[in-house]
Amino acid sequence: MYLDSCVIVKLVSHEPDSAAYHALVAGQSLVTSELAVTEVRSALLAKERAGRISRAHRLAGWRVFQDKVRDEEFLLLALNRQVLERAGGMIEQCHPQVPLRSLDAIHVATMELHGGEAMLSSDQRVCQACELLSLPRVPLPEPR
Repeated sequence: MYLDSCVIVKLVSHEPDSAAYHALVAGQSLVTSELAVTEVRSALLAKERAGRISRAHRLAGWRVFQDKVRDEEFLLLALNRQVLERAGGMIEQCHPQVPLRSLDAIHVATMELHGGEAMLSSDQRVCQACELLSLPRVPLPEPR
């Protein structure tokens, strides 16, 4: 299962729907782009700036992420020229129906080039892009 960074943040810090995402990924092989290293850190810092988490919770979430990478619970896939070229092509393919952003396109391209994985993302644009490009996507958990 391919994880977008927004889902990883739900798994390493507490959000209202975190438990549902933990249940969804339990027992799965989880992969993501090396891009997540920067995106997860940035998202945790943004949550702290917004007052949604404390500094201690941000640091704890970052440690959880690093531990999962070190223990290969999250397998990081290479960010390379092939991925960047494919991401650019996807942005164009999705235009004008889906305004796919650069970093989101990198995740979708990484997932596609890895092959066989299904995307798990709570980002509406990523989900729409996968649908438009006929790429496999994991259904989101039902809101509680």
